[in-house]
Amino acid sequence: MESECEFDSTWEDEHVNKPPRKKICRRSHRNMCAAKDMQDFRHSVRNLDNDYYDDEPGHGRFYNLEFYHGQIKSSPGDVLIDEFHQKWKGQYHLLEDCHSYIQWLFPIQERGVSSDAHVLTKTEIKVFRKDEEAKRKLVKSYKLMLDFYGIRLVNESTGEVDRAPNWEDRFWNLNRNSHNNLRITRILKCLGTLGLQHYQAPLVKFFLHETLEEEQLQRMKQSVLDYFMFAVLDKSDRRELVSFAFKHFKPQEQFVWGNGRIRHGRHGEPPRAASSRGCTGHRFSSLLCTSRR
Repeated sequence: MESECEFDSTWEDEHVNKPPRKKICRRSHRNMCAAKDMQDFRHSVRNLDNDYYDDEPGHGRFYNLEFYHGQIKSSPGDVLIDEFHQKWKGQYHLLEDCHSYIQWLFPIQERGVSSDAHVLTKTEIKVFRKDEEAKRKLVKSYKLMLDFYGIRLVNESTGEVDRAPNWEDRFWNLNRNSHNNLRITRILKCLGTLGLQHYQAPLVKFFLHETLEEEQLQRMKQSVLDYFMFAVLDKSDRRELVSFAFKHFKPQEQFVWGNGRIRHGRHGEPPRAASSRGCTGHRFSSLLCTSRR
């Protein structure tokens, strides 16, 4: 079976107006809608710090920043950000069954299911990226959701993550409720958009290791490959993730998320350590034991 994989620039330059070059995938199981979605996301966050935007709807009001400053409550739910951090952590049934909060905690430029939440505008993104207090609270939201998924943030500077003590129970829930794949895709997009890009690759590497090597979370594997990997904005990190995935994917001849450079060992960069683990245990920071950041 052959199909076109024209939405991935991991191995070449990506230009918004460049006609897509057709790439042939063998026995493709790749989701072309996912590939296009992730390409659109990567394009949407380009050069935001350098460009001026007389912004979209909202009349100058930054609803997501107001929420993270504790000036407005989420709707529905009527919860302030500090109340959420204090009262919702560890409330796993509530976090699983309620579906409106995720858009408030992790805003992106795309609409979700809740009409009460607000999309990020480009000007708001620029302001949020410079707001250290808002970003600190966003990291707190990230840690809360990691705990819900059975993961802990080991190092805020590198983004290093590890299994939490309750990982088995939380992995069972994660594998059972596939809508969390959508939530994690949103989280990755939000982190990349709002100036916390260094958290993306370590989390994706963790999920690649768990799905491809440890053979956990098998109902999540397709989303990890189709969505999570290609939410990573740093192209060098993305190349290493794809190379790591190819190394551990079985059977390799059915791997459709890279090009011929991977299959023939030509990745376009000097060889790097390919260990699936960090310096100790299951920890993942940057894709090497020593962080590049």
